[in-house]
Amino acid sequence: MRTLVMSFFSTLVLVSSVSGAEDGVFLTAEEAGPDYAIQGEYSGEIKIDDQAIKLGFQVIALGDHKFDGVAYLGGLPGDGWNGDEKFRSSGSTADGETKIKADGHGYAILKDGQASVFSESGEARGILKKVERKSPTLGAKPPAGAVVLFDGKSADAFKNGMLTMTDLLAADCETKDKFGDHQLHIEFRTPFRPAARGQERGNSGVYVQGRYECQVLDSFGLEGENNECGGIYSIARPKVNACFPPLTWQTYDMDFKAAVFEGDKKVKNARVTIRQNGILIHDNLELTHGTPGKNPEAAGPDVIYLQGHGNPVVYRNIWVVKK
Repeated sequence: MRTLVMSFFSTLVLVSSVSGAEDGVFLTAEEAGPDYAIQGEYSGEIKIDDQAIKLGFQVIALGDHKFDGVAYLGGLPGDGWNGDEKFRSSGSTADGETKIKADGHGYAILKDGQASVFSESGEARGILKKVERKSPTLGAKPPAGAVVLFDGKSADAFKNGMLTMTDLLAADCETKDKFGDHQLHIEFRTPFRPAARGQERGNSGVYVQGRYECQVLDSFGLEGENNECGGIYSIARPKVNACFPPLTWQTYDMDFKAAVFEGDKKVKNARVTIRQNGILIHDNLELTHGTPGKNPEAAGPDVIYLQGHGNPVVYRNIWVVKK
């Protein structure tokens, strides 16, 4: 099976009649340009030697009309991918066609929101349709007794809190309240910066107790390292890269248990369970140390900090259930 899929994806061609978006920072899909319309997730079945194979495919815009592609055997991450077999490719837009290639043979034609897949000889293999996934906890309502930190009306619960784009919370602020054991729901959106790379691509972070950073970054289609979205910086990478494309609203749902101190001595590490977009990325993870960038580990409750890193990352629908 692996050989068949590698053979097909060894040359992947995505064809579109549009050219790429100009380099820059885009805050809405409407202004993001045609490259953003190409970027995204595709899912469906193809047939190789009469075997039906479910595939997920992510297309990542890189600026200057260039793209990366990642194909996943079994489906998209968090939606069928077996966690092992994936195949990368790269390409660019030229003469009205966006082509993403790797070694070997086979191709797909991207048009009208779908990728029609063919063998090298032109035999139809199947169709991957563009999908727009939504987190199952998107828009989750705060339960009775929850502390509502941000509902789009006021940033008063945050020190340095600022409203942006009318009803969103700008990054680079921290709660006035402090928290010990708690559950946190927060929604975030990274900008579309196709020409940027690495930590410049929509960087922020949710610091639980101001001490442990769960990274926020446009890591769509990347490997999922501890300094990428969903990673606990310097401690653990996510179990799966659950990122949706930039400009898509995403969710973190965290269940946090604070470290235990006897005087100034820590006797038990903090732990956290995190779901990104409803997908489990950390399961009762032990936080062996604090992460850099804000407050050191210490006894007692502390703030929730939304890191400012010079990128227009925005947040909404933030609430906490204290334990």
